[in-house]
Amino acid sequence: MASVVILDYGSGNLRSAERAVRRTGADVEVTSDPHAALEADGLVVPGVGAFAACMRGLLSVGGDRIIGKRLAGSRPVLGICVGMQILFERGVEHGVAAEGVGEWPGTVERLEADVLPHMGWNTVRPPAGSTLFAGLDADTRFYFVHSYAARRFTLDSELPSGHPLITRAHHGEDFVAAVENGPLCATQFHPEKSGDAGAQLLRNWVRSL
Repeated sequence: MASVVILDYGSGNLRSAERAVRRTGADVEVTSDPHAALEADGLVVPGVGAFAACMRGLLSVGGDRIIGKRLAGSRPVLGICVGMQILFERGVEHGVAAEGVGEWPGTVERLEADVLPHMGWNTVRPPAGSTLFAGLDADTRFYFVHSYAARRFTLDSELPSGHPLITRAHHGEDFVAAVENGPLCATQFHPEKSGDAGAQLLRNWVRSL
């Protein structure tokens, strides 16, 4: 049985994430304990609210170091919603920039859309070879709640973990809906709120641990 830690840093739907991951058959613990977070087979980094506030919470428990150490050892990490956004270099909200963890290049910015937040069900466009979206139909919908996103993902060269697989979605404009980059994966949508589709995605991730 795979062991998974949901990182508790004061942000995120911890209990709903815990229940959803537990349904995959994994042994799940919600904690901020760095030893447990480092030793688990998989680490989930949830997040809701503002980019800067989530980063402050993450730094307060040493979450940036935990993520870095896990990735250095090719130990899987899954970011969800703002837990995905903080993996980028920075976020800009209301004209104020905040530094992110910096695992991926790019800036999280406000979407250019007539209606915000982007709230509700939407389809995504995963690339060929995706592990997260294996077995899911092209018209599968996932649940989003956000006004900010990584609007582009450009690389001058490959990242240390290889070339990432980028899944995109559209709301007013295209944005990054998920990334798979070796041991580091993330989704802008909430798999724990996405019914059967989200359950399948989480099963796919747990099976890859």
